Amino acid sequence: MRLEVVFAAHAARNPDKEALVCGDRRVSYRELKRRIRDVAGGLARHGVGAGDAIVLYLPNGIPFVELLYAAFSLGARIVPVTMRNTIRELKYFCEDSSARLVVCDDRSIDGVRSILAEVPGLKAITTGVSRNGFISYDDVTDGNFTLPSVSLDHDFAMILYTSGTTGRPKGVLLTHANILVNHGFMNGTDWSIDHTDRFLVVSPLAHRAGLGRLMNAMTLGGTLVILPGFDADEIVATMEREAITVFGMVPTICRMLLPTLEQAPDKARTLRLVAVTGEAFPVELKKRFLTLLPHTRLVSFFGMTEAGAVSNLSHEEQFSHPQSVGRAAPGVEVRVVSTEGVDVADGTVGELIVRSGQPGAFTVMKGYLNRNEDTAKALVDGWFYTGDLGYRDADGYLYIVDRKKDMILSGGFNIYSKEVERTILEIGGVADAAVIGIPDPEFGEAVVAFVERNPSGATLTGEQVIAHCREAIASYKKPRHVHFVDALPRNAVGKVLKHQLAEQVRAFHSEIRITQE
Repeated sequence: MRLEVVFAAHAARNPDKEALVCGDRRVSYRELKRRIRDVAGGLARHGVGAGDAIVLYLPNGIPFVELLYAAFSLGARIVPVTMRNTIRELKYFCEDSSARLVVCDDRSIDGVRSILAEVPGLKAITTGVSRNGFISYDDVTDGNFTLPSVSLDHDFAMILYTSGTTGRPKGVLLTHANILVNHGFMNGTDWSIDHTDRFLVVSPLAHRAGLGRLMNAMTLGGTLVILPGFDADEIVATMEREAITVFGMVPTICRMLLPTLEQAPDKARTLRLVAVTGEAFPVELKKRFLTLLPHTRLVSFFGMTEAGAVSNLSHEEQFSHPQSVGRAAPGVEVRVVSTEGVDVADGTVGELIVRSGQPGAFTVMKGYLNRNEDTAKALVDGWFYTGDLGYRDADGYLYIVDRKKDMILSGGFNIYSKEVERTILEIGGVADAAVIGIPDPEFGEAVVAFVERNPSGATLTGEQVIAHCREAIASYKKPRHVHFVDALPRNAVGKVLKHQLAEQVRAFHSEIRITQE
């Protein structure tokens, strides 16, 4: 089964139903189906076919959805890239995915033009006006196009980029089955959501959180209401105006939204389900939210790009097991193993590994793009090694205690320390760097960089380090604090002892603040 086939079935069943709401535009399933066909025809006319990769570097909006399903209809693969990623990162994604096409808006024209000059064969579409080197999205249509019958051999739907232990972003190959199972079958069953629901999305559609709500709506035949980004007043007003029933968020969003909701909780009276993922959800924050909206069910889940939904914590379990990430999701097996791959006893910390049918057939990815060695390390006998350390209690509840890969979760975004470290090491005057995440009351975790200067870097400042990172990588990845040290703590073989750095932070900065010395 393919995503565009499921969508077409909903369009045939309920053609006049609202599929998308964005600003003052309301698009029915019938209209969206026609637009998908026309855009697919335009893409085909510009050389896009089965197996090709299309990079979407777009803000939230209807074109994102049209292009997504138009690509699916041709058997092409979508590479979603958030607007928070830099042009430098975008270039890497285009090159690594061997993209045939990149789609951007007017804000990114100059940056994308520089990519076109360096990446042979890459074409560009802009949602703005047509200009030299760019095809106008308005011209990417063919009303006489007949959608092809796509072979099931072309089962890859998306390439989502994540970072590995080296910090070098890796493309995660997700199949149509991966997405349908995760966002249709599993979410639909576990959360009791269906075609009657109206989903609100404020996270970037190119981020897995936004993609999740998009796919919930389109695979279940619901209605997706799209906002361009976070605005507390607009979110609450939209909940009331559009009778929103399902909303997804990270704890950071909850924290930022609560003051507005507290002024007018009745505006969220139709909200029946909130799904939370990302960093740990503080118990006190849960209590505030549910006290304010007692009619709303709160569910949380633990998942990752490579493995989809791993575990769920139901509404009833939010306070009976507040520190847990829940029990294994339906159809998912979870083991906790030692470094030797042997199952450990309940209560013992080990690495979480996950299996759900054959890779690519249920929730676990098919593999990493063009990285056979990395795939072989991550997928062993069908089990995905998550890199997360945790334990299971006697009742089957899972608890995460650390992240083996030094991943930092800030505001719902994954940040990989080695990528930030590599960026800091580009700066002249830097001898070495180590990056950790520390608790942050607003974002869950904050990025802190510890930097060793060499003699030529004696005058280097924290502001300069942050400014360089802001230009080189997505803004949310930059250090919020920089601390200069004479020498990083290391073990006998020279490995930096990051846990000692974390202890130093907690010992010397009771409010988890570090000045930019």
